[in-house]
Amino acid sequence: MVDWTDAERSAIVGLWGKISADEIGPQALARCLIVFPWTQRYFSSFGNLSTPAAIAGNPNVAKHGRTVMNGLDRAVRNLDDIKNTYAPLSVMHSEKLHVDPDNFRVLAECITVCVAAKLGPVVFNADAQEAFQKFLSVVVSALGRQYH
Repeated sequence: MVDWTDAERSAIVGLWGKISADEIGPQALARCLIVFPWTQRYFSSFGNLSTPAAIAGNPNVAKHGRTVMNGLDRAVRNLDDIKNTYAPLSVMHSEKLHVDPDNFRVLAECITVCVAAKLGPVVFNADAQEAFQKFLSVVVSALGRQYH
């Protein structure tokens, strides 16, 4: 269990209220596939991922990016039980999809970059970033739990 301060809870929930899953999800997953091209191996069924433009315009990438962000919404709504909330996803990614758990971390980095770019330094200040990155670290740990 993670101990969240009132300030962290407020920052996470406040930031989440300003984030559009339909915008940030596709951007973050596209960024991940472009910046970390080895992650593309998990998305071979998505069609053309041959160029940054193809990735950014790929409807399957956009759809899965929204799915990821909707999954994060579940974590925001279950801040005190992220580990159990994500247990089925951890099993699926480990046993069925065989995703390298480090990819969760690099996607979290891409989500952070996209959120920071969208919200700017006034809203996504150092305190907000600290809380948001702690949140994403807890999610990444929960997703990787089945691997341990």
